[in-house]
Amino acid sequence: MDTLKKFIGYYKPYKNMFFMDMFCALTLSAIDLAFPMIVRYMLNDVYTNKTSDQIIKFVVLIGVALLAMYIIRYFCQYYITSWGHIMGAKMEADMRSDIFNHLQKLSFSYYDNNNTGKLMSRIITDLFDISELAHHGPEDLFISIIKILGSFIILMNINVKITSALFFLTMVMLYFSYFYNKKMKFIFMKNRQKIANVNAQIQDSLSGIRVVKSFSNEEVENSKFKKGNMEFLETKEAGYFIMGKFFSGNGFFQGILYLTVILLGGIFISMGEAKVSDLVIYILYINIFLNPIDKLVNFTEQFQKGITGFDRFLEIINTVPDIMDKPNAVELKEIKGEIEFNDVSFSYDDKSTILNNVNIKVNAGRNVALVGPSGGGKTTFCSLIPRFYEIDSGSIKIDGKDIRDIKLKSLRKVIGIVQQDVYMFSGTIKENIAYGKPGASDKEIIEAAKKANAHEFILNLEDGYDTFVGERGVKLSGGQKQRISIARAFLKNPPILILDEATSALDNESEKYIQKSLEELSKNRTTIVIAHRLSTIKNADEILVLTEDGIRESGTHEQLMHKKGIYASLYSLQFEQVS
Repeated sequence: MDTLKKFIGYYKPYKNMFFMDMFCALTLSAIDLAFPMIVRYMLNDVYTNKTSDQIIKFVVLIGVALLAMYIIRYFCQYYITSWGHIMGAKMEADMRSDIFNHLQKLSFSYYDNNNTGKLMSRIITDLFDISELAHHGPEDLFISIIKILGSFIILMNINVKITSALFFLTMVMLYFSYFYNKKMKFIFMKNRQKIANVNAQIQDSLSGIRVVKSFSNEEVENSKFKKGNMEFLETKEAGYFIMGKFFSGNGFFQGILYLTVILLGGIFISMGEAKVSDLVIYILYINIFLNPIDKLVNFTEQFQKGITGFDRFLEIINTVPDIMDKPNAVELKEIKGEIEFNDVSFSYDDKSTILNNVNIKVNAGRNVALVGPSGGGKTTFCSLIPRFYEIDSGSIKIDGKDIRDIKLKSLRKVIGIVQQDVYMFSGTIKENIAYGKPGASDKEIIEAAKKANAHEFILNLEDGYDTFVGERGVKLSGGQKQRISIARAFLKNPPILILDEATSALDNESEKYIQKSLEELSKNRTTIVIAHRLSTIKNADEILVLTEDGIRESGTHEQLMHKKGIYASLYSLQFEQVS
């Protein structure tokens, strides 16, 4: 019931369209129910009790009335088919907007545990079935109930015994439908899960197509896809076997309804308890009666698909973001950029601790480098400052304010991040740079590109700033993508800057360009640098050596080399490798 309430809530903005749709459905049903009654009147009264002139007169009047009724029916059917579907599409768009907006609120930890391809399946495939249910569900159910009840009331007035027999058979059909509906709901849920797995496999394989081809592993990917595809096929086959029994069983019961009318009608006519015209009317009404039963059968399938999709939709919508603004959270203003870690501990999913009781103070405007062995928590350390993850204990402060007391949007606006793995959105170079400041002018974008040493290479491209970068920036080199990323950061102009191994994947020539750009970007900002190449951080104001046991060493390059500890060992090892 809670699921249905939430589903019904999406009708609220379109209640006028919904009620109009229901009114048209009611009118359409009433016209269909009226036709056999008109035929009965013609058979019993007009054709048998009237003169030829009167018959012609009545035929003309009834013909005009029927024409008017079917013109009204035309407009009602048009509204149901067009605006009814539009209402469903609008509700689908609202749901898609809600789920996308909610996904934007979820933290990194949610995406660490959920596959992007499966999420896309919920946004696209599931919502399409929900849209169909939103439109056809109430309408089909309403029309079916009106026609079935209307038919029974009319038929009860004609012959109680025949109608009672039909009512009993209908109850058996409804029980049959309920029994197989329960089976179909289970199989439809499995279908959703399996197609989501297939979508995830496709997304994963196509995203890594260059790696696939470089290792000649097309057969490996085909094998993985075939496994998921066959599992989906098996659940579809199981579903279709159940549907086969469901539809064929209902078809059998429909035949029994006709058989019952013919047998009982014949018996009662022979006994003088029914008229031949009544038998004709019964057959006409059974046609009207069977159509809503077909609609109910289709509705049950549609309902199971739609409500299963809506359940999966609610799974995401009901996921409470683990990182949210406090009710009294404040905006950051006039930032200096001081960062302080007080007894900070953190672990992923309550597993092994990554950071344990870390205490660090970075004064405003200082350039601090983080070094240490892989797995020591350097990237995690930096991810905690913008609250991409929530700490287990302790506190992180910016200018003396606990980041949990600051509005997330305000916090992240003052922090710029340049990562090793640069993400380029599908679009132009200009659009990718402007991501750092939506609505920036062309002059601001060009100025940011110049500061990032990107302006020259951009102008040498065929379409300059309007060059399409391709999916994930595939048309650009690593160094070019990195400079565009730095241009984004220049455009954002944040007082706090995090550089996460921004040059470790580049060749020496590209690194020179990037290093120069990063030095320019770091001026007059609090900067935290995660460095793989230790030669790039020799001039840092302070170097922190972070290991699994916390901060083991701190000082300038000269001080740490003099200590001959972990940093000196790492530096010497790199120097020997370079030599």
